[in-house]
Amino acid sequence: MKLKPVIFKTFIVLIVGFLISYMSPKIITGSTTFSGDTLNLNTSEIIRNTQSKDNTKITCTNNGCEGFYHGPEFIDGSDIAHQFSNKMSNAVGDKLKVLYKKGEYSKVGFLDISMTTEGMGSGIVTYKLSIPFITVKEKCEAYTSFDHVGGWNHKPALSRRKKELNKALMKGQSLDISDLKTTPEGLQEYWIQWKNKMVQSDCK
Repeated sequence: MKLKPVIFKTFIVLIVGFLISYMSPKIITGSTTFSGDTLNLNTSEIIRNTQSKDNTKITCTNNGCEGFYHGPEFIDGSDIAHQFSNKMSNAVGDKLKVLYKKGEYSKVGFLDISMTTEGMGSGIVTYKLSIPFITVKEKCEAYTSFDHVGGWNHKPALSRRKKELNKALMKGQSLDISDLKTTPEGLQEYWIQWKNKMVQSDCK
């Protein structure tokens, strides 16, 4: 008679354990456990990557930034490939600011900028850029902002860009502008650097 309560309690524990396991929303595969939400997210990510039409990569070190764009030249009339110049300009400006704040004063070496474009006119373009840095001794010799103006098979609107960027200059400062850089396929670029008025405010 004394065994009946023990058996009954054991039976209840087993039933509750079974119900908890059955109602759990997790999927167990081997030794790894995935929740339903995580599984769906990973599947969506794989599909999204497979359907991607372009590939862009930029890497920056203390010596400069380099990278590439590979994908459509135009999408719905928009010059997508050339927009890689915008992304590179942003990356270079950010890195120059980081170096300046660390006391590693630098600027872009215009003479050694490398630009290549392959496939222009075919619909799919590979655009590669290498923007090297030069170390300078004094902080007010450094530059901490970077931009460009250019285009495919047409002369860059340099005068207009200079007017736009002059608003970002501190009093007494000027833009440092490269010579016109071109590729055999027709990409034309002027690269531009200057002292950021917020970062280098003591360089007036």
